[in-house]
Amino acid sequence: MELRELSAFVAVVEEGGMSAASRRLHVSQSAISQTVSALEREIGVRLLERVSTGVRPTEAGVALLGEARAVLARYRQAVRTMSSYGGEASGVIRLGIPLELASHVLPGALAKFAAEAPETRVVPRHLSTAAQFAALRDDELDVGLVRERPTGSEFDAMLVARESLGVLLDSSIAAGRVGPGGISLNDLKDLRWTGFPRSSSPAWYDELTAALRSHGIETGPPAPDGHVLIADVKFAAVSGGHAFALAPADQPRPLPDNVTWAPLVGRPLERRTWVVWPADSRRRDIGRLVASFELPDDG
Repeated sequence: MELRELSAFVAVVEEGGMSAASRRLHVSQSAISQTVSALEREIGVRLLERVSTGVRPTEAGVALLGEARAVLARYRQAVRTMSSYGGEASGVIRLGIPLELASHVLPGALAKFAAEAPETRVVPRHLSTAAQFAALRDDELDVGLVRERPTGSEFDAMLVARESLGVLLDSSIAAGRVGPGGISLNDLKDLRWTGFPRSSSPAWYDELTAALRSHGIETGPPAPDGHVLIADVKFAAVSGGHAFALAPADQPRPLPDNVTWAPLVGRPLERRTWVVWPADSRRRDIGRLVASFELPDDG
């Protein structure tokens, strides 16, 4: 049995299906299915059975699940233990970043880190918060920048950014509703919120939708899994005047002529970003990278 086979099997059981496991591991669904099938052939027992909600482990699968988790945990611990002997010579730090990130967060931290550890390369990778936590657990990332503070003792975290969110509106709508101080959430009740999949960041999604609903905004069902809420998607969604999207003042690209950004009166919505890393990490280069991030002014 190979580690990749055990990782695929554990992901399928924990996610309850091949499709969700493929998103977690960032490989195709067919590759996941073939890997699990190969594992079943190798050990000569059936590990999974289909149910109405997806798949579940057989009796043999339950037994293997415990063993596989133990093997993978020992492997990750071995990697972390040996990395401490390599000190700063490990060479690469794999960093997860969200699709939208405050412009001041990374450049300063990376510049400071590069000056202190020029022999270490930081390799960034765009991933949702949930995908980053999964990748950290599976030793596919070393550090993440996420939208929700982790619970429990598995990860350490430090707040690195606070952003007040405003709204993107069709310019014709904005012209009649935005005042000198911005626009109130109460004035958006007749518009549809352009949201993101809850699965990408459950705690942040729940916090955000609770705030919107408290102002009378119906958020509707979450966007489907795999939906990527990039700037172009937001611009297209608000064009025509039937929807609004949330965004900070610091836009990653210029706004189209027919889209307006406006602050929210009272600044009721705040998006936070934490840097997170495994609590049992002994790598000094990771410690240096984390220390390179600046705390928010009031942090």
